[in-house]
Amino acid sequence: MREPEIGPEPLAADVLRRDRRVQQAKDLLLAAWSEIRSLLNGPRPACPGRATDYARAVEELGRLRGRELFFPYLASGIGRGPLVELADGSVKYDMISGIGVHVLGHSHPAMLSACVDAALEDTVVQGNLMQSRVVPAFLSRLLEAANRRGARLSHGFPTTSGAMANENALKIAFQKKHPASRLLAFAGSFAGRSLALSQVTDRPEYRQGLPETVRVDRIPFYDPARPDEGTRAAASALSRHLARHPGEHAAMFFELVQGEGGFYPGSRVFFRALMEILKKRGVIVIVDEIQTFGRTTELFAYSHFGLDEYVDIVTLGKLSHVCATLFRAELNPGPGLLSQTFTSSTAAFHAAIAILAELTEGGYYGPDGKVARLGALFAEGLRAIERRHPDLLTGPYGTGAMIACTPLGGDAGRVKAFLQKLYQAGVIAYSAGAPAGRVRFLPPFGCMDPDDVRAVLGILESTLVTVAGNNEAAAEEPHAEA
Repeated sequence: MREPEIGPEPLAADVLRRDRRVQQAKDLLLAAWSEIRSLLNGPRPACPGRATDYARAVEELGRLRGRELFFPYLASGIGRGPLVELADGSVKYDMISGIGVHVLGHSHPAMLSACVDAALEDTVVQGNLMQSRVVPAFLSRLLEAANRRGARLSHGFPTTSGAMANENALKIAFQKKHPASRLLAFAGSFAGRSLALSQVTDRPEYRQGLPETVRVDRIPFYDPARPDEGTRAAASALSRHLARHPGEHAAMFFELVQGEGGFYPGSRVFFRALMEILKKRGVIVIVDEIQTFGRTTELFAYSHFGLDEYVDIVTLGKLSHVCATLFRAELNPGPGLLSQTFTSSTAAFHAAIAILAELTEGGYYGPDGKVARLGALFAEGLRAIERRHPDLLTGPYGTGAMIACTPLGGDAGRVKAFLQKLYQAGVIAYSAGAPAGRVRFLPPFGCMDPDDVRAVLGILESTLVTVAGNNEAAAEEPHAEA
């Protein structure tokens, strides 16, 4: 962890961290963890003797939550890279990683070391009146990375979730542009499920019964089948909204790759055309990187698309563990607008610094970086499956380490059933799209190698063929007479 030096006298905290017994404890933990992790060599089914108690625990959690889990997933607390062990004794390839959170996979040594460092601190969480040196260490590293290609993001406010990062972005924009009260967003967008963000998210079912809090005008998203015409249509729609409500729009939300919507990337030309219009009209550009952060050929997707000069506010989260809202100096809000008792756990800050160090120093980005290579291998594997089974799968979709495919014609019910079968076979993935007819992968690329990718694709293909065969057999089975 990189921390600012404060004063010449040694701090008790630093003396503790440097104590040889602390390092010995770390070494012993890592050695024990390494030996245990070696037992996890690949997917395996659940232990029959654990089935009853495990099913009971899963059912109880569903009862306590008020709804059942999408997968019967209760982790044991250990894994090995892309493999995770569940409390029923099964081991699975985790290709959704908490919806994009665990970029270094399970039981990564850097995460263990970071969590031990966090345990040495006396506060479990950081917040408004309880911040340690780990907070400026995180923010300085993050802002340095954010501005590498010319963005002018001067400040960052950490928070506990992507939704809160987006809420803070909204508050900054509305305060700056008061009395403007409208927003712009893409059709098919997803920004979160809070009271305000449910209006930005283009899923009416997510705001059923909720009052309208923010008025949002929709712009059509990029259409790769007609890029020039689609870009002109989007620019025209934007201009119409701005003309119809002059001076009333505070900001526009940009998802540069639509995540929940189905893993649809835009293009540099498309985004620049819209952002040029917004800049001329004084409308704030908010880039939502909650899901894209770290998963394109650059650490920030706005750099991947060459949009650094346009961004005013950027939100990020998921794989960073600590979420944050980054913004330009001229948007720095007045006192009291941003203040949280908890801005994230101490362990999350330590982990975030370790993750940023790995990603910024580990050769992940650029056209030949690890993200591009892993994404290309995954994409080519999906194309090969499509060539062998054109009636069963189409794809790939997405970009970099955001990968998707459409199995079984994209029927939402069949895709949900397929995901459950895939889970049973040893691969965890998730749905996307509206309706949810697409399978998405957010692989833990920080710990994967080509053999892992090939193993996952093999399980995917065999499960797809099995499910399709079972469906055909069921369709051909004669119905019993009444």
